[in-house]
Amino acid sequence: MTETATPIHAVLGATDELFGELEPTGPRAGADRGHPETWTRVLFESPDGRTQVGIWQCTPGGWAIVDRADTETIHLLQGRARITDADGTAHDLSEGDAIVLPRGWSGRWDIIETVRKLYVTVGD
Repeated sequence: MTETATPIHAVLGATDELFGELEPTGPRAGADRGHPETWTRVLFESPDGRTQVGIWQCTPGGWAIVDRADTETIHLLQGRARITDADGTAHDLSEGDAIVLPRGWSGRWDIIETVRKLYVTVGD
């Protein structure tokens, strides 16, 4: 039996892919603090739409999230943010930090300094 290997979709170069131009995606929906604006570039999306990898950027502001629909793994490339769990536990993130927000997670994002992140989302 011959197996067909899945090719690599993208090699992330520090300048081109991670820190290059992004597409403006407008104001962050549901913001209750500040006027956060977002930019995104999708690097990969699985054919079934369940998995997405991309770069996301957001200016300062804050919003609540209730019952995440997917799991998101984040590696912060630039900026500072505070993510607060529903129980009040706060996680201060800065460049180089990583965090996983599991499906069903509730809490809030507060962007302190413009954030750029590499993200991977996996849904059902």
